[in-house]
Amino acid sequence: MAAEGAGAAPAERREAEISPERLTPPADEAETPTDAPVPPPTGRFGPLGRPLGRNAFVTGFVGGLGVFLAYATYAAVRNAAGMLLLIFIALFLAVGLNPAVVRLRKWGVPHGLAVATVALGIVLLLCGGLFALVPPVVNESTEVIDNLPGYIDQLNENPTVRDLNERYDIIQRASSAVTPANITRALGGVLGGASLVFGTVFRVLTVLVLTIYFMAAFDRMKEGAYQLVPASRRQRVRLITDEILTKVGAYMVGALAIAILAGTSTYIFLIITGVAYPFALAVVVAVCDLIPQIGATLGAVVVSLVGFANSLTVGIACVIFFIVYQQIENYLIYPKVMRRSVEVSDVAAIVAALLGAALFGVIGTLVAIPAVAAVQLILREVVVPRQQER
Repeated sequence: MAAEGAGAAPAERREAEISPERLTPPADEAETPTDAPVPPPTGRFGPLGRPLGRNAFVTGFVGGLGVFLAYATYAAVRNAAGMLLLIFIALFLAVGLNPAVVRLRKWGVPHGLAVATVALGIVLLLCGGLFALVPPVVNESTEVIDNLPGYIDQLNENPTVRDLNERYDIIQRASSAVTPANITRALGGVLGGASLVFGTVFRVLTVLVLTIYFMAAFDRMKEGAYQLVPASRRQRVRLITDEILTKVGAYMVGALAIAILAGTSTYIFLIITGVAYPFALAVVVAVCDLIPQIGATLGAVVVSLVGFANSLTVGIACVIFFIVYQQIENYLIYPKVMRRSVEVSDVAAIVAALLGAALFGVIGTLVAIPAVAAVQLILREVVVPRQQER
């Protein structure tokens, strides 16, 4: 009996420890069954409908719609590739010119006036380049047209040309080639050239206007893009992106400084040697020098050909000058400027320029070095630390 009483006491104690509050569920849980359907969320335009059933028809329809949308997107991008390229160029120029706007704002200039000042500087540079290049081209073309009869007379006095004319009747064939159909075809070619000129002017104006708009709204665009990043990573993305944009701007400033130095040196050399149109040729060298790796060579070839047209001595002097100057630029000026601005190795710069030229032409060559700088920064600040944590 004592054993039974001892065994019953713990049982009674355990039953006493279980309070009625623990046995009775809360009022909300008692009133709402666990298997009751959850009401759909109600939005501004009423409650959401039930999701579609996942049957074969719905799956196939959604898959086909996805394929159609993907092809429509591809076709739209392909058709708008030219305009998208102009937008990309304008955005790249806006990123590169934004440090100038920021510097003017630090000096107390209002934002709108700073953007207008930078835009006016760009317009003045374009106008200066046009005024330097157009008059020599027009003058040379006029001289060729005026001297064309004399060139023909000189050809007729040549015994070889006279012999060919007697054998193959070249003059008569040339006269018969001048027919109304050929004139119409030539007129179409002239109209095609005019269309090319107007198209180029339209593209330049489009890039200029878009660049000004992007510079004016640069801060708003950047902050709007940051809002799309999760709040937990926004600060780090902001810091890395600002550093990338700073490197792009530094690259643009460095490239412009190197190009201006190349053009100034060429102008002084052409003045000393007495080559015609030195300012126009200096502008050509400066513009070509903006193209990494191959631009300086292109400008040197153009100026050297003009030098050989003047005289053999001047042509040889031009070749020697550009060989010496390019060695100085490649091994002294360019590495110091770019190493301080974008911190890209020479091997990476060469490989990036070659790949950029193969993929996107001249635009790819211009964007290659800043892109490599951005990739290196992301690898160093994001990828490598993640690998170290594993």
